[in-house]
Amino acid sequence: MNWTFFLYDRGGLNIALFQAINTGTPATLEPLVWFFSIVGSYWTAPLMLLGLWCWLKLATGTARGTVIRSRLIGFSVAFLLALLTTAILKLWLDFPRPPAVLGDMVRVIGEIELHYSLPSGHATYAGLVVGTLWPLLSRRGRIVLTLYLILVGWSRIAAGMHFPTDVLAGWLLGLSCTALSGWSLSLTDPIRQLTRRTSTWVWFAVAASVVAVDQLAKLAITRKFAYGEQVDITPFFKLVHVLNPGAAFSFLANAGGWQRYFFILIGLIVSAWLGRMLVQQRPRIEAVGYSLILGGALGNVADRMLRESVVDFLDFHWRHVHWPAFNFADIAIISGTALLVVHMLTQHNRIDTDAIENYNH
Repeated sequence: MNWTFFLYDRGGLNIALFQAINTGTPATLEPLVWFFSIVGSYWTAPLMLLGLWCWLKLATGTARGTVIRSRLIGFSVAFLLALLTTAILKLWLDFPRPPAVLGDMVRVIGEIELHYSLPSGHATYAGLVVGTLWPLLSRRGRIVLTLYLILVGWSRIAAGMHFPTDVLAGWLLGLSCTALSGWSLSLTDPIRQLTRRTSTWVWFAVAASVVAVDQLAKLAITRKFAYGEQVDITPFFKLVHVLNPGAAFSFLANAGGWQRYFFILIGLIVSAWLGRMLVQQRPRIEAVGYSLILGGALGNVADRMLRESVVDFLDFHWRHVHWPAFNFADIAIISGTALLVVHMLTQHNRIDTDAIENYNH
């Protein structure tokens, strides 16, 4: 007897309940299984973010808008936290999926998968959606959310992808990540108040945090994974261990070797310029953008100096189409650039508005 017998197998109840649902679901309900597998997928996260953003723009009243904005930010943080936690748990536990345990006794709808069963990624995402929207909806809306949560979990069992315990663990993880993100955001309120005074050290601390997170992640990948190893986490995302001698997203990766010193020099020059920009007083969104780019640039420069090539480990794909593998430093650079573009556009719109008002006067 060990802990998995009580917490996972539950004395055989886990397999018995799986078989009852999987074999008891009639073929006529297969389209419903497909539908809830799709709407419970991480791929719908952009639609969730877009919906919350549109809801925010249409909100009447400052209080309502503040609540929706907090849920939008909270969902973004919870999504990243859940994705990371799911990846760690799947790799650490490596529980088998139903076809690996029961073989031909399982009716599989879709591709057969054998590894990394717990937690269910779909159930985790459904928990994120429910935890995010719950405070915003009325009683009827919450009933719909509850049905959505149950049906997404049912679809994963009916499709032969997960045991009930995997689904239950996913629900708990998604709801927990949502609660944790809300709690962590409340703790950062004093920090956000501090950054409004735009102290220089705050922005350099943000850049240093990016470098630390990026390097820790790369260290974990290089120690856990053999070079070239790939581990599927979701149907569209896998962890890999590859080396990229080029720039972000493998740009100039096959240039021949000279690019290492070129990119080190460019990275140090850009970092020095970004540091100079941060020393000056900047609007908050602009300073955050510069600090993210600085942290990302230094993270990849450190790789080129220490490992000769940049370690990439995040691989997103759809069927046979792969986006070039990347890392947290690349994400920071892209995010910082996006913030600078947003700042530039908002400043441009503000200038145009002021010009029109002055012309009318």
